[in-house]
Amino acid sequence: MARQLAALPGFKPLYQQVKDLLVERLIGGYWRPGALLPSEIQLAGELGVSQGTVRKALDEMTAENLLVRRQGRGTFVAEHDQEHALFHFFKLTDRGGEPLVPESRVLRCSPGQARKDEAQRLNIETEEAVTRITRVRSIQGRPAIFERILLPCRLFPDLHERRDLPNTLYTLFALDYGVTVGRAEERLRAVPAGSEAARQLGLERDHPLLEIDRVARALDGRPVEWRISLCDTGDTAYSITLA
Repeated sequence: MARQLAALPGFKPLYQQVKDLLVERLIGGYWRPGALLPSEIQLAGELGVSQGTVRKALDEMTAENLLVRRQGRGTFVAEHDQEHALFHFFKLTDRGGEPLVPESRVLRCSPGQARKDEAQRLNIETEEAVTRITRVRSIQGRPAIFERILLPCRLFPDLHERRDLPNTLYTLFALDYGVTVGRAEERLRAVPAGSEAARQLGLERDHPLLEIDRVARALDGRPVEWRISLCDTGDTAYSITLA
């Protein structure tokens, strides 16, 4: 895996080249979630760069939640454990801004073929095999989110055969399929509740809902999930921090 890096005119800075190489290793499964990375000195020697260059690359990856530093133990590949996956990607809070923990109930999980709009969002071929998940998420015992999720079968080949899907799917993606969600893009808008969403959430048809349209991407930027979440925000708020 050794590769010598060099700063050349017009090329990326050395620390960015180091970061790109380390991310390639995460994508390729060379280091699995939870794995301990070699020391900064070992990586610097292998790549022919300074320890400071390696540290800068690792710092940036840590800030992006790809790595976790543990005092006295070293640097580890981040795991999408339940807590990390939930609070990194679930942005609904109570009115006081406190994080909420949802519970999920799967209504349907079945294979099918991608429609044109679905194929476009996941950057796959029309009629490619996909898995569709429909579920309801409850907050403090009350149904609050009606959710539809679309996944490419080639990345998650037997997902529709599983009986018990976890509350936070991103943990399952990383540990069982080697697909780590690195980031997600969301679009928000207000929409009226359709008949099934209204029925599952105990609302009147056309009740206003917050639609969260999310495309989740793997570490290499590939879209791996398209999710539409319809949220009853009567007792909740969508909370983000801008820096």
